[in-house]
Amino acid sequence: MLDKLGRRQKQAIAVMTDSVALPLALWAAFALRLGQINPEVAHFWPAFVVAALVCIPVFGRLGLYRQVVRFVGPDAFFTVVKGVTVTGLVIAAVAYLIPLRGFPRSVPIIFWMLALAYVAGTRFAVRGLFTWRLHSEGVRVPVIVWGAGSNGAELVRASRTQALLEVVAFIDDQPAVQGNYIDGVFVYPPEQLAYVLEKERVREVLVTVSSVATSRRARILRTLEPHAVHVRLIPDMTELLSGRDSLLNAREVEVQDLLGRDAVEPLTHLLRGSVENQSVMVTGAGGSIGSELCRQIVAQRPSTLVMLDQSEFGLYEAHKQMMEITRRLELPVTIVAVLGSVTNRALMERTMISYSVNTVYHAAAYKHVSLVERNVIPGIMNNTFGTLYAAEAAINAKVDNFILISTDKAVRTTSVMGATKRLAEMVLQALQETTQRTTFSMVRFGNVLGSSGSVVPLFLEQIEQGGPVTVTHAEVTRYFMTIPEAAQLVLQASSMAKGGDVFLLDMGTPIRILDLAKRMIRLKGFRPKTEEAPDGDIAIEITGLQPGEKLYEELLMGEAAAGTDHRKIMRAEEVFVPWAELRGALNTLEQACEAYDYEAIRLFVDKLVDGADLSEQLVDLTSSVVADREGADVVPFRPGER
Repeated sequence: MLDKLGRRQKQAIAVMTDSVALPLALWAAFALRLGQINPEVAHFWPAFVVAALVCIPVFGRLGLYRQVVRFVGPDAFFTVVKGVTVTGLVIAAVAYLIPLRGFPRSVPIIFWMLALAYVAGTRFAVRGLFTWRLHSEGVRVPVIVWGAGSNGAELVRASRTQALLEVVAFIDDQPAVQGNYIDGVFVYPPEQLAYVLEKERVREVLVTVSSVATSRRARILRTLEPHAVHVRLIPDMTELLSGRDSLLNAREVEVQDLLGRDAVEPLTHLLRGSVENQSVMVTGAGGSIGSELCRQIVAQRPSTLVMLDQSEFGLYEAHKQMMEITRRLELPVTIVAVLGSVTNRALMERTMISYSVNTVYHAAAYKHVSLVERNVIPGIMNNTFGTLYAAEAAINAKVDNFILISTDKAVRTTSVMGATKRLAEMVLQALQETTQRTTFSMVRFGNVLGSSGSVVPLFLEQIEQGGPVTVTHAEVTRYFMTIPEAAQLVLQASSMAKGGDVFLLDMGTPIRILDLAKRMIRLKGFRPKTEEAPDGDIAIEITGLQPGEKLYEELLMGEAAAGTDHRKIMRAEEVFVPWAELRGALNTLEQACEAYDYEAIRLFVDKLVDGADLSEQLVDLTSSVVADREGADVVPFRPGER
């Protein structure tokens, strides 16, 4: 019944209870001191008035009435100690200053002990009642907590009052706490994890992560992996203890937790270099990378942020977020939303001129390999010619910096999408020779976690449905990076551009997708079902590589890569085709796209996705495409088919 009352009502009940308990404690102090059941205390009435009128305001000032009773702990107890100590001293002062003749000198001391028992005792009694009720309403699920520090101890207390969970053991790798009891729960070393799991029949482990480094968290998860227990990461303890969050809301393990990549502090001068007090434009602003770029750009206080995207919904959502950020942080940034495509030459140039754009981050692209394989012309027009039109608009609008967001799939590509992105890179490298005003550069990196089409959400969905989890090939590997980290590094790389630069982001170690699938299954508390373990819970199905998909990705075309001012960013030295020669090849491809001549396009793309050096092939591509077509059989090729 009490838990259904509002906050003010609960506070009023607490004040009234203390208003009765404090005078009662003083009366009991007189009774004990005088040895009488009904002592004569009427002439000591000033002390009784002081007991309530002083102690209640002191408790309020110390924040006792703001604490949630069912979560009371040591902090609340010490608050009561402070309050009754002040009150006892004031009572003693009143008794001797008025003076109250015959007032026993030991009464304030006895009052202090009784008031402490009454005020603190009522609160702990209510907490105990709430805990008992939780026990009686259902069976509590046994869990193990990894981390026996202060957060772990608070977690034990919270579990007894907030959720139907029972902490049966701690696991901690610190020898100093192993073998001890914390709040009645024994602390085991990691080596005894299997023993504890079997002994307590535990199927879930909670990891306290708020103060744990990312790399250490990843090591903990690797230790837990083989045991196929459901692992969850507890919410922030501040939120938990304030009652704003629940243990039941402990978050699931995410792939970034498995990667163990500790964040690298950005170099402030690089982060702001191409953004602060400038007019900045982001194409593809409604996408995963584009919207994160916008978030980080806004934080660096540009004068104007121009957001362009052809997706109405994506642009609307991203623009709404940027407006909310600027309002909340009171940032003097003008936010502009432009609905349109990068293939619209006039729109791109007019927009850049109208808003006096200084820097362009070109993130607009079709990036799904299998989809672009089946929709070749839109992929080429958007990725390659969209970049060309945007770059030419930047030159005409006298933009200072133009940065292309590229991909590792552009390196020795086997896909149409990769070929379109490599061509986009070559366009910027070649155009750099034609202008002294605009600095072109590109940043190349691999998969980002949480982007649309990422394999991670697919795996999670398949696991929740009971499988099978589909993997294209047993040996396929990929690089992974979080979206915020990638966007932050892109901003810093752009500040180091000199012209025609190809920047490579340190993606860490590539991950085998099959291993990733197995890890995700185990950390959800299931066992992978494989040939080696046919009695597992969730099957893994090998479906075969999709058209254009590679077993592994690379970031570097050749061998030459130099360091930069940032240890996570490298600069590559790569050959490219001069603009005079590249322009002819692009004209041929553009005409084929406009004519929907799929055969010419296929021959052109086949030249690009060959294993040879793409830049060398393009030198004589215009003539070779024509020659190849003369002896080729016409193969029907319709959009969406492969």
